[in-house]
Amino acid sequence: MTENFHRISIIGLGLVGGSWGLALRQHGFRGIRVGFDRPEVLSRAHSAGAVDEIAPDVSAAVREADLVILSTPVGVIVDLLPQLKASVMPGALITDTGSTKRLICRRAQEVFGNHPLFLGGHPLAGKERSGFENADAALLQNARYVLTPLTPDDLEDKRVKAFMSLLESVGARPFVTDPQTHDRAMAFLSHLPQLISTGLASMIAEQSAEDFLPAELAASGFRDVTRLADSPYGLWRDICLTNIENIQSALESLIEKLENMKSHLSDRDLEREFKQALKLRDRLRETR
Repeated sequence: MTENFHRISIIGLGLVGGSWGLALRQHGFRGIRVGFDRPEVLSRAHSAGAVDEIAPDVSAAVREADLVILSTPVGVIVDLLPQLKASVMPGALITDTGSTKRLICRRAQEVFGNHPLFLGGHPLAGKERSGFENADAALLQNARYVLTPLTPDDLEDKRVKAFMSLLESVGARPFVTDPQTHDRAMAFLSHLPQLISTGLASMIAEQSAEDFLPAELAASGFRDVTRLADSPYGLWRDICLTNIENIQSALESLIEKLENMKSHLSDRDLEREFKQALKLRDRLRETR
C-alpha cells in the first residue's frame, strides 16, 4: 500500500465510497480514513470499519486530507466542488467516482485550476443495488478504473502517480482517457444497457397488467437481461441529465439496429447480426 497519502477523505459512503474505505483497510492502508455522509450511513460505515473517523460536515471531512474521494451522485459532486475550495489543502488531490465526466471536469477546472489538483475518476465496478449495505472490499478488484485528467501534463504530477499506485494496490486497473471519450463510451457501454433493461422490464410490466402476459413464464434469460432494472431512478437521473446527447445518439443507433432486425426476421440476413454479436462476445471474454 502506497505511503504517499496519509489522510484520505471519502465523501459519500454508498456502494463505491464504502467499498473504497473497506478496500483501503483490507489492503493495509496505514493512514486515516475520514468519512462524511448522512448520520445513519456514517454510523454503519464506521461500525463496519470502512472509516476511522467521521466528520460533522464536508469542510471538516476534507480539512488536512491529502486525498479527497467524492463518491456521491454526479449532481452532488458538481455542487460540492465550490464548497471544497475554502477547506481543502492546496497541495491535495481531489478525485471523484462519477459516471459522467465532462461536466464534472469542466466545473473542477473552473473552480480549482491546479490548486488543489483535480483528477476525474470512474470505477467500472458498480452493482445494480446501491447503498453501503452492498459495499464490498473486493469491488475494485480487477476492475477498470477510468481516469480523466484535466490536462495530459497532470499525469506527470506526483499526486496523480501516487493515486494510480493506490489504485493498483487495491487491485484496480487504471485506464486513462479524456472526458469526452469517456462519456461517449459510457453512453453505449453502460447507460444504454441500463435503459434497455429498464425499458424492457417496464414494457413487460405494462403488458402483464394489460394483456395478462404471465410473468411466471420468465426464465433465466429474461432475468439476466433485466438485472439492471433493479437500479433506482435516483442513481441514474443525474447520469442521463449530464450525458443527454451521447445517450440519445446511442438510443438512436439501437433503434436503427432493431428496425433493421425487424425487417429481416424472415430471411437469412438476420444471421449476420447473430454472427457479429458472437464475435463481440468472444472479444469480451478474451479481454476479461
